[in-house]
Amino acid sequence: MNTLNTFAAPTGRLLLAMMFLMSGLSKIGNYAGTQGYMEAMGVPGALLPLAIALEALGGLAIILGWQTKIVSVALAGFCVVSAVIFHNDFSNQSEMISFMKNVTIAGGFLLLVAHGPGAYALDNRVKSAPA
Repeated sequence: MNTLNTFAAPTGRLLLAMMFLMSGLSKIGNYAGTQGYMEAMGVPGALLPLAIALEALGGLAIILGWQTKIVSVALAGFCVVSAVIFHNDFSNQSEMISFMKNVTIAGGFLLLVAHGPGAYALDNRVKSAPA
């Protein structure tokens, strides 16, 4: 059981954050299209660089277990805000599923806030230098 716990945390971080890393990078490749979609949904396109940075760098930080609790709060908030803005058409089954997916992922990030990154995380380095 201890071995399972040791490997579950970094695997969970990877699976939870991989989508954000990939999504952030794909937004770079389709910058104009993503910016247009954001603006069509009432979100200023000028916020796209922030979204890219949060997704790509935040996803990488979670995978590495660096500043896990802070980044998890930010990504949980991002998930909820994205759900409300982009997936609010509950008459469309696909949008309802996407809304629930975002809320569920936010819950996963809040578990990281509550329990920390687990094993194999940069956050586990020595936190204070000797006096």
